[in-house]
Amino acid sequence: MPIRPLTPAALADELVAAIERAGPGHVRVLVDGAPPARPEVLADALVDPLRVRSRPVVRVSAWDFLRPASVRLERGRTDPDAFYDDWLDEGALIREVLAPLGPGGRGEVLPRLWDVAVDRAARASRVALPPAGVVVVDGPLLLGRGLPAELSVHLALSATVLQRRTPADEAWTLPAYARYDDEVDPVAVADLVVRADHPDRPALQTA
Repeated sequence: MPIRPLTPAALADELVAAIERAGPGHVRVLVDGAPPARPEVLADALVDPLRVRSRPVVRVSAWDFLRPASVRLERGRTDPDAFYDDWLDEGALIREVLAPLGPGGRGEVLPRLWDVAVDRAARASRVALPPAGVVVVDGPLLLGRGLPAELSVHLALSATVLQRRTPADEAWTLPAYARYDDEVDPVAVADLVVRADHPDRPALQTA
């Protein structure tokens, strides 16, 4: 597949254009990537350009939709299969963020559900998004879970780069990302793929 190198700003412009093409109504965007790929940085970079185009935006982090520690850590704090299967509360993410912006939805998004630091509900207020509103969700291991979205973006890292950039105390998560590549193949299922081995020189992979 052709790969087109871009500056980070040009990449953001390309993604904003893709969001615009997704429709004039509510658009749900998933920015998927392991932490070393910095999906939150790309997701944040979409906010101002969208607002300039009169598209209100709510930013959501999947890290704020984790299950309680009693469930998340039932198999231990460093179990890669638990990280893959049990950490993200995808049901809550659908119910509170994605479904409300789908057909027949009420148009109100809960930006945070769970405060992991204190292991209790975040007590955030719902945000009403007008019909042109966009929600941008970032996080790891998002694809293949049935999360409804008009646009999915995967930030791809080579195995070597992922291993090198993952902190030593998080190396236990690496088997989860290998399993993700094998079982989901995010490069194949994402609408857009960004090769992110070089953060200052991302490349957009096109069909």
